[in-house]
Amino acid sequence: MKATLEQWQTLIAVVDEGGFAQAAEALRKSQSAISYAISKLEAALGVAVFKIDGRKAVLTAPGEALLRHARQLVENAERIETLADYFTQGWEPEIRIAMDTIFPEDLMLSVLNAFANEHPQIRITLVESALSGTDEALLRHEADLVIGGHVPPGFTGQFLLNIQFLAVAHPAHPLHQHATPLTLDDLKSHRQLVVKDSGSRRLDAGWLGAHQRWTFSSVHTSIKSACQGLGFAWYPTLKIEQALRLGNLKALPLISGAVREVPIYLILSDGEYAHPGVKRLANLLKTVIQNCLATKKA
Repeated sequence: MKATLEQWQTLIAVVDEGGFAQAAEALRKSQSAISYAISKLEAALGVAVFKIDGRKAVLTAPGEALLRHARQLVENAERIETLADYFTQGWEPEIRIAMDTIFPEDLMLSVLNAFANEHPQIRITLVESALSGTDEALLRHEADLVIGGHVPPGFTGQFLLNIQFLAVAHPAHPLHQHATPLTLDDLKSHRQLVVKDSGSRRLDAGWLGAHQRWTFSSVHTSIKSACQGLGFAWYPTLKIEQALRLGNLKALPLISGAVREVPIYLILSDGEYAHPGVKRLANLLKTVIQNCLATKKA
């Protein structure tokens, strides 16, 4: 490089502080040192960055253009140093999250937003999985933090909350035309909509053994199908609140089993040896969930 980072910093200081003398005071250097740094910068670049207007030094047109890029250069250098400081303190450059699709994404996005405000330099990879896919992300060391409904052997998990599932179908669905409350056997002659296990084990959790079954890789596509009357399903209540409110879905009048609850756990792949970023993200997650639950109780 023809110019040094210190010379670019000096250029910025002269402009921001309003002159050579003021820049010298701000940088705790002599005015001659400031003048020398600017002259060296101009000589290295082969272009004048300042001109004298009366008693004041003002930027030339090339100087104004160079100043904009100098600010970006200095900001990038500062970010690099901040990132290096994080690494020396044990903070990781990236956090990988495996989240079961039944977990409320709005809650997770709220947590990630808070974390990003604190640690914008840490990259986040969020993979949504279903059933055994969440376990496999943990067992294959593909995730640092896991949110799922099962704690595999060899790991410890912390309970976060119960996810409520509700049996629903479109109001015009034949199941809503029964004169008497429904039994689980009544459902078996109708199409059930299920979400595919993203893991290799291909679990059929929640399937009743209905004669007709449509399987989706996305819970949102499954919900849209139910809203169009294409079948019945159990969905997380939090994910179908709007559809229920708009009348696109209606709870099935089951004698029993209409409501189910699935516990959700937080698991750190490295347990107590997890990096600081993972631990901080886990604490934010627990705090947001506690606040959410407290608000609902109130």
